[in-house]
Amino acid sequence: MREILNWISRLFTQMFTSASQQATEINTLFFQFLILAGIIVLIVAGLVIASIIRFRNSRRPDEPSQREGSTRAEFIWTMVPLLLLVGFFVITVKGMKEINRPYEHLKPDIIIIAHQWWWDMRYPQYNVITANELHVPIDKNLLTQIESADVIHSWWVPDLGRKMDAIPGRLNYIWIDADKPGEYHGQCSEYCGVEHAWMRILVIAESPSDFDKWIHEQQQVPPVPTDNLAHQGYVFFQHKPCGSCHTIAGTPADAHMAPDLTHVASRQTLLSGMVENTKENLTRWLENPQKVKKGANMPNFMLSKHEIQALVTYLEGLK
Repeated sequence: MREILNWISRLFTQMFTSASQQATEINTLFFQFLILAGIIVLIVAGLVIASIIRFRNSRRPDEPSQREGSTRAEFIWTMVPLLLLVGFFVITVKGMKEINRPYEHLKPDIIIIAHQWWWDMRYPQYNVITANELHVPIDKNLLTQIESADVIHSWWVPDLGRKMDAIPGRLNYIWIDADKPGEYHGQCSEYCGVEHAWMRILVIAESPSDFDKWIHEQQQVPPVPTDNLAHQGYVFFQHKPCGSCHTIAGTPADAHMAPDLTHVASRQTLLSGMVENTKENLTRWLENPQKVKKGANMPNFMLSKHEIQALVTYLEGLK
């Protein structure tokens, strides 16, 4: 029982936490609706229980007296819901106005492209491309463009505010404005295929100085490795099918069909949050991608153990 109560406590605590003004507006509106719904449930349940007790058969066996109607009662139960609806309409519109700030004629700070099953994240101002892990500076309102490369997806990081669908052929926009440092987790919230559950999101909100440092690191072009095994991996990457889908800055690999791997070793996870970014997990992925993430677009290239070892050594150095 204690574990259940602790779980319920954590659930309600997480439901009303927010790390942005938008999330605060949404949580406040939800909490107001929740209180109203709770009051209505208590009133209705109380009246039902009172009627059961007062008019039970043992106390009043005869048929109760019939009434044709009451103008006063009809007026009350019509006007009270109407006033409640008008009041909540007003505060809902106010909340929507705070969340949906104008963005026309503005260039996006971030472009997010949803794929099955990963997130392509771009910073046009800095010429930086990453995947699955979004870094943002705190206390800055960032216009974010959401789109899809294949089917309908939906971007949602609850602590940072609203949900936004990613629809093929359409550009949608939201504002992201984290007000405190931290790691905020999200999830694609529109069923998009077999690996929908493993289309996670990680937003890392950090101080402006830390964000600038991260941007500077991401802008660096990785040098050609000098280690023999890593260099073999570098060569394999260019001549195997890897380079026909992935991008690594400073190399001939310049495709954009799969995640950008320029600084893949600096990420916390692989496969959009499915596994930790470790040498062992990267090895398992290259050995048989379909076994790790069924339905992923990367096929099994039947690489030899030496090729896998060389590729892993090379990719592990891309920080």
